[in-house]
Amino acid sequence: MSVPRRDPPSPTTAPAAADPRRWWSLVVIAMAQLMVVLDSTIVNIALPSAQRDLGMTDGNRQWAITAYTLAFGGLLLLGGRIADLVGRKRTFAIGLAGFATASALGGAATTPGMLFGARALQGMFAALLAPSALSLLTTTFTDPKERGKAFGINSALAGSGAAIGFVLGGVLAEYLGWRWCLYVNVLMAITALIGTYALVHGGGPRPAGARLDVPGALLGCGGLLTIVYGLSEAEPRGWADVRVLGLLTVGMTLLAGFVWWQSRARTPLLPPHILRDRNRAGCCLTLCLAVIGMFGMFLFMTYYFQVVRGYSPVTTGLAFLPLTGSIIIGSTQISARLVPRVAPRLLVAPGMLLATSGMLILTRLTVEAEYTTEVLPALILVGLGMGLTYTPVFANATAGVAPRDAGVTSATLNTSQQVGASLGVALLNTIATTGAGGYLAAHPAHPAQREAVIRQSLVHGYSVAIWWAAGIMLLAGLIAALMITGKPSRSRHGAPEKAPAAQSAA
Repeated sequence: MSVPRRDPPSPTTAPAAADPRRWWSLVVIAMAQLMVVLDSTIVNIALPSAQRDLGMTDGNRQWAITAYTLAFGGLLLLGGRIADLVGRKRTFAIGLAGFATASALGGAATTPGMLFGARALQGMFAALLAPSALSLLTTTFTDPKERGKAFGINSALAGSGAAIGFVLGGVLAEYLGWRWCLYVNVLMAITALIGTYALVHGGGPRPAGARLDVPGALLGCGGLLTIVYGLSEAEPRGWADVRVLGLLTVGMTLLAGFVWWQSRARTPLLPPHILRDRNRAGCCLTLCLAVIGMFGMFLFMTYYFQVVRGYSPVTTGLAFLPLTGSIIIGSTQISARLVPRVAPRLLVAPGMLLATSGMLILTRLTVEAEYTTEVLPALILVGLGMGLTYTPVFANATAGVAPRDAGVTSATLNTSQQVGASLGVALLNTIATTGAGGYLAAHPAHPAQREAVIRQSLVHGYSVAIWWAAGIMLLAGLIAALMITGKPSRSRHGAPEKAPAAQSAA
């Protein structure tokens, strides 16, 4: 009796159960991820124009950035839980619709408060979008090889979001006005929303036992918001003011309450065992401190280029490209090649030293500094240093994590990144504006020389804040050297593990 011959399946043939629209789904999901990452930088370029148009003060301008990153980072873990409860596709669609609405409100803003509120709404809906998008990728691409390719494409688009944001923001701000840096999200979100209903699969079964930790979200986000508000109030009131000290004390108390509650909640937003691991805690703390310096530098250099040097928005966007290019080279061509062979601390600690040296160069800025000789080398050093840091931090923090904890671990790292951005912009902006005000008070000038002295005061304030940023990055390097103790990322059989997809802070 002969047995019918069966040809083996072609290695390029997708499994029978695979969604035939999965690659079109990737386009939709990647577009949403790009929009979320792009929005972290596109507003930086538009901020000087928006500040003049809406009458923001130097002390409160940072809320245009902080409101977004604070809401995003503070609610990211909760957003993942909501996606588990409500359904990933539904949450993804809600996030897109909400992001489009918030962007339209921000573009139509007539007061600083309206813009800040719209940016906070963007961050809230981004906190729904980001975890839903990653979950949809995981459930849409079930074949390991296809999943690796899909995450690689998604990571490449997310990583390029910073560069696209700088250039696109410059073009839109210069030729259409700063409001289009927000309106462009409406077009992208609506396109992605249509694609979601037409192409994206439902996202698989919902995890059993998922619950919302509302008290944890209120304590964590409330604590961060109170601290950031206290930092912003330090500029007009002074660091010793009772209100400032009270806000900072309340914020720290709320965060302490968050830590206490996470050890007792039935389904905590941040399971305590995630950060009990020394490696993981060191990676999260290093990433948070590194991003504090990075986002502060973004803000100051944007104003230095446009306000002090008189660059156009487009020229400002192009001036940042060497920074993002260096990050990409450092992470993909240097760090990614060394991660399987070198202990993480031997990449992260030197990376932070490189970034610190770039920051120290920027402390020597003058009103007439030459871009090619005094700014460009610093941007390249900072970019290479951050590129050396990102990949090993994400790879080491997620290595050996149980499958059930993979999502929350990745979300914790991204939360550390967004919290660092929020605290960095608030703290360093306060230091810069205080330094500029002190310089003006100490250098009274004749009305004819007033404009020149104001520009000198701005540069002085930026230099003082960048000194602090350099110190914070140096501290990040020290923490990396002492706390990150992992070995090269290799599997049991000696093959290097792939680093997970991560959003670049740049």
